[in-house]
Amino acid sequence: MRCEPATGTRYHDIPLDPGAFSTGLAALARSVAGRVDNEGALRDHCRSRVLESALALRLLERVPAATEPVNLHALRAFLTDHTTSPDGLDRVLADLALGTHAALPDEAIEAVLDHAPEFTRGRKRALLHGLVRLLAATTDDSRAELESSPGAFDLRGLHPWAKTQVTAVKVVLAATSGRIDLVTETDVNRLKRTQRHRGIWEGNVLIHLWVLHALAYLPGTEPEIADGITRLAPHQRPDGGIPFITDTDTWTTVTGGIALATVGGLESTCAALREHVLRQQKPDGGWSVTDTAEVTDVDDISVALQFLHLTGDPAVRGAVESGWRALADVAGEEGGYPTYVKGAPSEASMTVAALDALTLQPLRHREALRRGLNFVVEQQRPDGSFPPDWSSSRWHTIFRAVLMATRPGLPPVPGTDQMVRKAVDLALSTQHPDGGWGQQDGDRSDPVSTAYGLITVCGTQPDPQPAAAAASYLLAHQRPDGTLPTKPDVIGPRPFVFYVPLVADIFCLLSLAHLHQRTNHHHTVPAQAGHPQTRTDRMDRRGP
Repeated sequence: MRCEPATGTRYHDIPLDPGAFSTGLAALARSVAGRVDNEGALRDHCRSRVLESALALRLLERVPAATEPVNLHALRAFLTDHTTSPDGLDRVLADLALGTHAALPDEAIEAVLDHAPEFTRGRKRALLHGLVRLLAATTDDSRAELESSPGAFDLRGLHPWAKTQVTAVKVVLAATSGRIDLVTETDVNRLKRTQRHRGIWEGNVLIHLWVLHALAYLPGTEPEIADGITRLAPHQRPDGGIPFITDTDTWTTVTGGIALATVGGLESTCAALREHVLRQQKPDGGWSVTDTAEVTDVDDISVALQFLHLTGDPAVRGAVESGWRALADVAGEEGGYPTYVKGAPSEASMTVAALDALTLQPLRHREALRRGLNFVVEQQRPDGSFPPDWSSSRWHTIFRAVLMATRPGLPPVPGTDQMVRKAVDLALSTQHPDGGWGQQDGDRSDPVSTAYGLITVCGTQPDPQPAAAAASYLLAHQRPDGTLPTKPDVIGPRPFVFYVPLVADIFCLLSLAHLHQRTNHHHTVPAQAGHPQTRTDRMDRRGP
C-alpha cells in the first residue's frame, strides 16, 4: 500500500529544483573528496557503541590492575547516557554493565535473533547468553546452553573472525558453568594468537574484548590481558565509548571512489584512491573491509573490482585478474556467494554484489552470471525484498539486485524481469509522503534508505517523479558542509548496527550521481558501483 497522508503534500507533488540539485551534488562531492588523505584513502573512525563499551567496562572491573590506560569515568558516563536510549537493547546492555539490571529479557534475545540470518542464529543465541554471563557478573549454570546448542560451537565453514568469536564465547560459557574441562589447548592457542599483533587484531574491537574476557578465566594470561587493554585504550572515543571496529577504511575508499568517479571531473582524486586500493590487495587477490585486516570478503572484492575498472587504467589488469580468481574461489555450488569463505551459506546480498562485478565482462562470466541469477531470483521474498544482509535497511540488497539485474549482456534467466518488477513495485508503493524511505516497513524516512530507494527507482520505470521526490528529500536534509545526518544502518556482527558517518555520505552521493547521470545522459545505463557507460559501450566492453 502506498504511504500517503490524508491531506497535504504527497511525494509525487514534490518538485526538484535543478539549481539546488546541482549545488547540493557538488557540495557533497567536495565534502567526500575532501576526506581523501595523503595516502589516497577515505578514512573515518567507527563511532562508539554500547555493546563494546559494556564489555570494556566489565573487563576493566574484572582486572582493575590493568585499567590505567582507559578513562573509566568517561566510559561509565557514556553508558549512563544510554540508560535512556530509545534503543531498547542498548538500554538493557547499559543497565547490565552498570549493575542496574540483572538479566537480558527473553523477548530482547528473540528480537535480536529475529533480525539475524537463519544460519547464524545458533551462534548468536550462544553469544547473547555469554554476554549475559559477563555483564550480569553471574556464574549461573550455562550447561544447558552448552549442551543444547552444540552447533553453535561448530567451526566448520567459518572465517577466522567467526572462529575466534565462537571460541571465546565457548570459553566464557564453559567457565561460568563449571565446565572449563571443555576448553581445549587448541581453543586457548586460537585466542592467544590474536594478542600477538601490534594493534587490534583484524581491527575488530568486539572480538578483541571477547578474547580478553575469555582469557581472564584461564590461568597465566595476565600479561596478555594487560597488554590487550593497553592496545584497546587508543580506540576509546571522545564521548568515552568504545567502537565495534577501528574503521572501514578500505570499504569507504572503494565505495567512495565509485561515487566520485560516477560524479566525474575528479580524475586526480580517483587516481590517488586507485593507488591506495591497489596497495591494499591481499595475498589471496581480495580486499578486506579495513587496511589493517587480512580476512577478505566478497563485498569488498566486488566493489574494488568495479572501482578499478572505472579508473580506466590498463595497469590494473593484473590486480583485477587476481580479484576475479578470489571471487571464483568462494563461489557456492548453487551459484550464490557467501560473505567470507567457500562452504559457508550463500547470501542474496553478497551474490548480487559479486554478480554486479561479473557484469564488467558478461561474456567471460556468462555461466557464473546465469547460475547466480537463478540463486538471487529464488531468494527474493513475495513482497519483493530479500533476506537480512549487512544493512538494517531492506533497500540495501534491493537496490543492488535491481542494478545488477538490469545490466546489459546478462544471460536470459527466467524470473529476472519479474524479480526487478517486484522490487521496484515495492519501492514505488512504499515511498513516503516526504519522498523518502525508512529502513523497514513502518520506519520513518532516513537519508541512507532514501539513497538506496532513489537508485532503485532511478532508471527502472518511466515516471521521473519518485526519483525527483527522493532527491528533494536528500537535499532538504543536507547540512551547510554538504554532508547528511542519518540513521546508522551498517551491521556487524549481525544484527548489531554500527556507525561510520562517511559511509552514509558516500551512498547519498552515489544516489545523486545516479540521478545526475540519468538526467544529463538519458542513454546512459545507471551506475552502481560505477559503470557510467552507454548501453552500446556496456555490451561491447572487454573489461580493463
